[in-house]
Amino acid sequence: MLFPDDLRYSSDHEWVRVEGDVIRVGITDYAQDALGDVVFVELPAIGTTASAGDSFSEIESTKSVSDIYAPIAGEVVEVNVALADAPELVNQDPYGEGWICVLRPADPAALAGLMDAAAYQALIEG
Repeated sequence: MLFPDDLRYSSDHEWVRVEGDVIRVGITDYAQDALGDVVFVELPAIGTTASAGDSFSEIESTKSVSDIYAPIAGEVVEVNVALADAPELVNQDPYGEGWICVLRPADPAALAGLMDAAAYQALIEG
């Protein structure tokens, strides 16, 4: 399993990459592995405002349907439209081409409440 050090992680298995005044969000390698083959991703609508912990998207695999939760509060400003035709990108490249959306944080200080790679790894191994 990969846990890049430059990302922050939620206990719901989402990752966050800070990119200036926005954050890119996806699901972790651990989450995509647990899901199995991803066959559909329901992307959030641009302009959607989510509170931390809100379900704002769904991902369907051959095993199940799972919610994707907002790691922090914010507004969806971009979605990964490539997932409509190639949902398998979530499995193939969860930290790259398999990202879900970009959020503009309501409070950037909330990022401090997310885990670093070592804490996330301890969570899933514990």
